[in-house]
Amino acid sequence: MSLARLRFSMLVTLAIIIGISTLFFTLVLTMVEAFDTLTLVVFVAGFNILQWLMAPYLLDIMYQTKQVSPSEQPDLYQTVERISQKSNLNIPKIMIANVPIPNAFAYGSPIAGTRVAVTSGLLQTLETEEVEAVLAHELGHIKHKDMQIMMFVSVLPAILYYVGYALSIQSSYGRDRNRSSGLALVGALSMASYFVLTLLSLWLSRLREYYADRHTVQVVDDGARKLQEALAKIVTYTGRARSRIRVTNQPTGLSSFKALFISDPDTAERDYQEIRYTSSGTNDNELVNNIMSRKTSGFESLAEIFSTHPNIIKRLRALEQLR
Repeated sequence: MSLARLRFSMLVTLAIIIGISTLFFTLVLTMVEAFDTLTLVVFVAGFNILQWLMAPYLLDIMYQTKQVSPSEQPDLYQTVERISQKSNLNIPKIMIANVPIPNAFAYGSPIAGTRVAVTSGLLQTLETEEVEAVLAHELGHIKHKDMQIMMFVSVLPAILYYVGYALSIQSSYGRDRNRSSGLALVGALSMASYFVLTLLSLWLSRLREYYADRHTVQVVDDGARKLQEALAKIVTYTGRARSRIRVTNQPTGLSSFKALFISDPDTAERDYQEIRYTSSGTNDNELVNNIMSRKTSGFESLAEIFSTHPNIIKRLRALEQLR
């Protein structure tokens, strides 16, 4: 997918999400008592905004992140500083999350500032050049304001869900049969719209992952190859680790904010089960080529529709076209 087509797809998807939401809210406010519905909308929107503002602090607690100084991690700090300059960004706070599984994420809010975190597992698993590629991807999310865009997009389905739920409950206790039937119908339409908007939001999330991948290619020398190898290793190591953890019934605690990660830890295990017979290459390049050589199954294509991240095979092939 070309850069122009990628940007166009993101704009169209965002426009459709906003359009459906606006049309439906207009319909709801026309058919029901506006004050009650507006109160619910304001409450849900306010709750999500509050969650966005406070989320960085919650993430720090959940993943035991610690801000590092230039003296503690000089190589990591210099890498972030160099990429930030190339990206025309202020240097974000650099955090290390005490998580054994390799991953990374960018996060922040107006009150917490911007932050980029790598897990201890990532630093132990990847080579220096691969860590550089991962950091460039995460800084791409910051440059593209993906945190703000995806927060805005996620609020709209949430509002529709709660509006639909509230109207369904209200219709059950109404004395006017015609009015109750109307409320039930609007509630059902709201739930259906919630489902459609959720799928569109997931599609937009996957597009923005491709967009952040391209940022790595733009600011890192040989960035496509480095990111390919990083992603292949992350999926392979995460899949192996989660398989072992599942056997021992140990919680991973990684799923709550999986949309933030460079690779979805929930799908990593499934991806690994699909690619494990072809992921035994003797070097990084063979690992990438073996994964890309696989055909995407129908189940994988269906599962991707409900994922925040692109299918690993498609993602590596997209990067291959940029080399």
